[in-house]
Amino acid sequence: MSSHMLDMRCYARKAHFDYFRSLPYPYVGVTVDQDVTEAYRFSKETGRSFYLTILHAAALAADAVPELRQRIHGDQIIEYSECPTSHTERTKGSAYCYCTLYHHMSLSDYFILAEKARANCASKGITEDADVESMYFISSIPWLHYTALIQPVAGGDESNPRITWGRYKETETGRIMMPVSVLAHHALVDGKHLAQFYTNLDQEIEKLHMEQ
Repeated sequence: MSSHMLDMRCYARKAHFDYFRSLPYPYVGVTVDQDVTEAYRFSKETGRSFYLTILHAAALAADAVPELRQRIHGDQIIEYSECPTSHTERTKGSAYCYCTLYHHMSLSDYFILAEKARANCASKGITEDADVESMYFISSIPWLHYTALIQPVAGGDESNPRITWGRYKETETGRIMMPVSVLAHHALVDGKHLAQFYTNLDQEIEKLHMEQ
């Protein structure tokens, strides 16, 4: 993973960057009822984790949007070549821990890496084991098929995108739909960038039939 600072003298959104950083809640987010039928079929037919299948697809979809790889770094913007995910894993009782994963690899290799990381993360609790600034924060609410979501953020210049999904359900036509939310810092990300994420996610999910 590499990174570089953007040249703010040439940055087209400099006025937007300054304006949204001045707001008490500078975040923009959306929830979409995402068609995850191919991911559901893939997990059922292969016995693979549906959660990890979606996580891999979502991480690749986010990395394909440069603005989601950007972070506020003082008065500058740092852009990462790729961003690891920090996702929540349930532990005993109602607690959870954070698990860090990298995803630019084949899906079969990803599952091997992910299962090892999941087995080891419980002892780490909510301590991150990588550069927190670069991460996507991932979580799920598998108990609810929700239509909107409000997420906790530190505020200010904290600019890690948050990707969350809820419970899936089958429609009358047999499609599997699942709410997927993205929250990002508006100083870096606009609506078109969020829309591009969902387009990318559609494409990553459709690719799964080639993995079987």
